[in-house]
Amino acid sequence: MKNTPQTPLAFDLGGRSVRLFRGGELKLDGGAMFGIIPKPLWERTTPADDKNRITLACNCLLVESADSDRRVLVETGHGDKYDEKQRRIFGIDPAHWVKPALRDAGVEPDTISDVVLTHLHFDHAGGLTRLDGEHVATTFPKATAHVQRAELRDTRANFGIMTESYRDENLTPLDDAQAWNELDGECEIVPGIHAMLTPGHTRGHQSIVIAGADRTLVYTGDVMPTAAHVGAPWNMAYDLQPLDNRASKHKLLSAAAERDWILIIDHELTTPAVTVARERDWFGLVPIR
Repeated sequence: MKNTPQTPLAFDLGGRSVRLFRGGELKLDGGAMFGIIPKPLWERTTPADDKNRITLACNCLLVESADSDRRVLVETGHGDKYDEKQRRIFGIDPAHWVKPALRDAGVEPDTISDVVLTHLHFDHAGGLTRLDGEHVATTFPKATAHVQRAELRDTRANFGIMTESYRDENLTPLDDAQAWNELDGECEIVPGIHAMLTPGHTRGHQSIVIAGADRTLVYTGDVMPTAAHVGAPWNMAYDLQPLDNRASKHKLLSAAAERDWILIIDHELTTPAVTVARERDWFGLVPIR
């Protein structure tokens, strides 16, 4: 099924449903996105524009359960809080982000009970808050935001590769609302949704495991931001700890292949839903269409 705001990809896991929404798109430098991989290799599948930028999706998930009235949003994309210069640099259209995408499907922001984040870079946490006139307000006023304590600590310290990745505007309204739930390691976040530690891109990065009675689906986060990043050395220059990220990717792909998990790849434009197959000493991806 083609992924559009009108017809999002949907999965019935058995008592738990997951819908994929496009929380916007942005452009980042292709060289930075592929680190040590030479451009002649990565541009075969991921073409760059005249500024060497590649287009990335901000895929978000809405999780609903038959035995609960909770509505859980996994990731929020880039949001709408960008001036003209930032829009031009990142190729962001502030009219297209997770809030209007959800509303197009009849999902109002105040019906979201929980927001789960892999990490707090602006293209993942930007949708937590929104412009309200000249002020910034929470997008999901009744939601608790779940993130690893280590990630929130590094965010407040601006500990990262890019100084603009962590932005106070995405934190302060939630601080004021006391909306954070700080996770400490691998745990059940809400019933049926678990945190899987996958450090490397950031020290507190987590992937999100959503289990139903019949199937399990995992949101990868930036441990593997696109399908092209499946290879062992295909890390981003943005990764804080490249070798740790490689180990996390192996952990995730190995479990996915062994247990027949569905993976949702956060920045993948064309084939965001995949399964994993072993290929010699590594892994390959099988798109779900």
